[in-house]
Amino acid sequence: MSAKSEADAGDGAKPAKSKKMLIIILGAVLVLALGGGGAFFYISKQRAAAAEEEEGGGSAKSSEHAKPKTAPAYLPLENMVVNLADPGGERVAQVGITLEVTDAHASDTVKAYLPTIRSGILMLISQRTADELLKPEGKQQLAKDILREATRPFGGGDDEPEDAGAKKKKKASGGHGDIPVVGVLFSSFIVQ
Repeated sequence: MSAKSEADAGDGAKPAKSKKMLIIILGAVLVLALGGGGAFFYISKQRAAAAEEEEGGGSAKSSEHAKPKTAPAYLPLENMVVNLADPGGERVAQVGITLEVTDAHASDTVKAYLPTIRSGILMLISQRTADELLKPEGKQQLAKDILREATRPFGGGDDEPEDAGAKKKKKASGGHGDIPVVGVLFSSFIVQ
């Protein structure tokens, strides 16, 4: 039993060691796979949250800051009858304009500058032709121009685009703070 039993005992010990080594290797692979899967899951959740914040959550927060805390107020202007720039000078436009302002306090601020704003609006309309004003694009452009004219007394409405640094300097040095006029609405529009 000495030679044969030693050989059998030696062969038995060798497979036992290889089974232990196989179990250790499988355990290590399993731990690495679980760790890698967990890391992938964590990173993908972080990326999804960042993308959601950038698209939905971030814009919702910024739109909350952009929205006024109170409902906007409206400041109707008297209807204006203006001669148009058509050849012959026989065409006129009767335009009713309502300015959208940030709140009731801003409405009072705008009223102080109303003669200047009305004069600028009359000058804008008188430079248009009937053909321009009858097209939807012409009305939209007129609304943009009126908005620019209505914000001019408050530091807005510059014709030339400026860089951001110059705008900040202008606002800090001579502007009246926030611009209270935020929109222009037409209440009536007749071209004859």
